[in-house]
Amino acid sequence: MFVCHGNICRSPMAEFIMKKLVSEVGLQDNFFISSCATSTEEIWNGKGNPVYPPAKAELKKHGISCEGKYAVQLKTGDYENYDLFVGMDLANIRNMRKILDNDRDGKIYKLLTFAGRSDDVADPWYSGNFEKTYNDIYAGCKALLKHLTEY
Repeated sequence: MFVCHGNICRSPMAEFIMKKLVSEVGLQDNFFISSCATSTEEIWNGKGNPVYPPAKAELKKHGISCEGKYAVQLKTGDYENYDLFVGMDLANIRNMRKILDNDRDGKIYKLLTFAGRSDDVADPWYSGNFEKTYNDIYAGCKALLKHLTEY
């Protein structure tokens, strides 16, 4: 489960980049990949907003579709359904720990740690630089896939 604040930029980008990467190596049947938000800011009356158009356009540049994705919120009950919760920044990690009752099984990680980096995934909502965000997420997802398939 990839997680960001609103589930309209970074986490859906990570979801669909990772789906493409696992598909390219023929492992799509071995993974269930999804994304969600720590907030409800992009969810109205139970219906989430679609992926933010510039994020969608950046994915499309790389041949990746995210059609049909709408923002959803992380829930405490999700903890039992996923092996990993991968946040985009430290604020996401902090909020995931609150929602997921302090991560008793050590399932919460920051994406770029898999790539040997301590920085956060660039937030395009503020920077407008969706290419940088894509590159950060791609590097993190490639490293995460390597980590998961080395066992």
